[in-house]
Amino acid sequence: MTTGLDARSTASVVSLDGTCPHGRERLGGKAHSVNRMRALGLPGPPAFAITTDVCARYREAGLPDEVWAGVVDAVRVLEADTGHRFADPASPLLVSVRSGAAQSMPGMMDTVLNLGLTPAAVEGLAEATGDRAWAQDTDARFRRSYAEVVDPAGPPEDPWEQLRAAIGAVFRSWDSPRARVYRDRYGLDHDAGTAVTVQAMVFGNRDDASGTGVAFSRDPSTGEPVLYGEWVRGGQGEDVVSGTVTPVPIASFADEMPTLHAELVEAATVLEAEYRDLVDIEFTVESGRLYVLQARAGKRSSTAALRVAVELATAGLITRDEALGRLTPEQARRHLEASATTGGETVASGIGAGPGVASGVVVTDPDDALDADGPVVLVRPFTAPDDVPAMYASVAVVTEHGGTTSHAALVAREAGLPCVVGCGDGIVAALEGRTVTVDGARGVVLDGDVTGEAGPHATTAWESTLLEWTGAATPADLPDRLGTS
Repeated sequence: MTTGLDARSTASVVSLDGTCPHGRERLGGKAHSVNRMRALGLPGPPAFAITTDVCARYREAGLPDEVWAGVVDAVRVLEADTGHRFADPASPLLVSVRSGAAQSMPGMMDTVLNLGLTPAAVEGLAEATGDRAWAQDTDARFRRSYAEVVDPAGPPEDPWEQLRAAIGAVFRSWDSPRARVYRDRYGLDHDAGTAVTVQAMVFGNRDDASGTGVAFSRDPSTGEPVLYGEWVRGGQGEDVVSGTVTPVPIASFADEMPTLHAELVEAATVLEAEYRDLVDIEFTVESGRLYVLQARAGKRSSTAALRVAVELATAGLITRDEALGRLTPEQARRHLEASATTGGETVASGIGAGPGVASGVVVTDPDDALDADGPVVLVRPFTAPDDVPAMYASVAVVTEHGGTTSHAALVAREAGLPCVVGCGDGIVAALEGRTVTVDGARGVVLDGDVTGEAGPHATTAWESTLLEWTGAATPADLPDRLGTS
């Protein structure tokens, strides 16, 4: 680490090298996880963070000069770590600029990837790698991301101007309508602010031995203790979480790259023990090398919340009291309501991404969901972060594209909304205006309202353990017992 960055490391720009002493409140969840992973020796690109306290200062008067000076020093450290130089056309260092609040708010704030490209740098990358198509694809991704997040006119020629503007855009996204709606729903502090994480890029779109994915240490819908997730060969992270691409199950990653899959399983095991919880991991493979980019406690269904707490306590990672303290009567009620349907004609099928059953009239415009008087099912080609208020106004969500780790799935699971993703082209037009039932456990959309046709509830081994701990006679008694245990 350079002397300049050391001098400021107690202030607002800090290196995430595994030794940063700041906690989640100052670093934000994303940066805090990067620092923890570096301390654990897990493979990840070098990074630094601008702390959460700067967010309020930026909102009042822009980015302070001393903070920008610290950013410049921190970029020099990334250059030393990577062997590339920022704003050097011959061997450019490219970075991601990402948000990260203390409490996870997935998809609610903004990210810019591949920042630092200029026409000259694109030529430099093409010449250095001999792969002009990759250089041009990376440039197109950057320009699209920058225009959507920072400035519709596109990026300036100076990478330093790009970086300063992107940092400001990420801070401003703290106050976006979708972020405020999310915080209102979950009772989060509007004044807490976001940190900004700047990390050296690794490229899942680099070649045939590259890709990106999201993995969970356990199934976030059911809680089953197996590595769960999805993977896109030749893609970058936004391809997975945006839902514009339907990825393949993580089992395909195991088939295609078994050694790297084994490394990912080991990383998930280490991180679950570190977090003492189900973890959500973003990863990228560049030319056959695995990088772990982020880890956090994963969003999960109510069923998964109950099962994971019980099984972590049974395994000794947390105490019985900690397990019970993590659980709520509402989670128990949602778990009991999530029984799959047994009847009805299937009108669409995809991937079950949020368990539960709900019926309503299909709307395809977010504004119609917000204006509806009765229960509605939001059906979209894919959901964008700006659709979150409409998702919260709906009883279920269905998409044509995307997978179980997409933005739609994460939001739906956390909110307890039945969700089916990846149903295929044409579903929006086919279902508009119809009354349907969404069965998020089976991954089907059924004609009409068949919510009363639920199958029997068989008590599982983990439920039996929870009944014993709480003194409940049956699963139906759990909401009351969890409220008093």
